[in-house]
Amino acid sequence: MGEIATSKRQITLYYNPESTRGKQTLAYAKSEGLQIQEVDILKTKLTGTQLVELADRLHLKVADLVNQDHTAYKKLFEHHTFSTDDWIKMIQHNPEIMMEPIALRGNKTIFIETPSDIIKI
Repeated sequence: MGEIATSKRQITLYYNPESTRGKQTLAYAKSEGLQIQEVDILKTKLTGTQLVELADRLHLKVADLVNQDHTAYKKLFEHHTFSTDDWIKMIQHNPEIMMEPIALRGNKTIFIETPSDIIKI
């Protein structure tokens, strides 16, 4: 069992409230009447264990949780091969570079490409 608690009755949404997709996804979910537990990644520091678990649930490496096209990433980092611990620290200190929104419900976890994807979970 992981560190992230999930429920089949509620969707946990990891999102950045400053991103358009994050704001739109949350608004869409609320308009559909979905039970949402919001996790604002700018206010809630995710642990290394939580980041590894999110990556595992998405069948990705932690490095794949980083949006290397984000302006903050390009400004602060160069493209390199980093260790998992390095990627974790980068996300923890610069949460805006994390790919989001990510939705969880029960055993299912998805990246949200468009706000309406939230109903797929």
